[in-house]
Amino acid sequence: MPMTFAPPSKDKADWETVTDFTPRFDANGLITTVVTDAADGMLLMVAHMNAEALALTVETGIAHYYSRSRGKLWKKGETSGNLQQVREILTDCDQDAIWLKVSVSGHDATCHTGRRSCFYRSVEQIDGRAHLVFSEDKPRFDPKDVYDT
Repeated sequence: MPMTFAPPSKDKADWETVTDFTPRFDANGLITTVVTDAADGMLLMVAHMNAEALALTVETGIAHYYSRSRGKLWKKGETSGNLQQVREILTDCDQDAIWLKVSVSGHDATCHTGRRSCFYRSVEQIDGRAHLVFSEDKPRFDPKDVYDT
């Protein structure tokens, strides 16, 4: 039987004190999920979950997400071998965001570009314009060898 979540209380004060996990999904049925490395805290990615993805994540200990671009459930690392083993699941004070602390298997890469993190470029001002500067320029695997593109 699939896991279900109790509906959130209508009383905002309850969101901050209840012990029931009652995630508040947005109008599209999604909840924003921040993912960091459990060992060193590095920000790896930001994604979205629907109720099914969140339930599968809690039940299996492997991160699942909802792909907005593909319109379907997505088991992170299923194709690349870079599965995300969930070490801890946290929620914010009003339960409308999720934070996963994970360990990544395989190449220890989270981004589809082959990099460890999806946040591999920083924004810097150069000559009065914003530019992207690579902070991790070498992928850990070649996406062409992993994905059907």
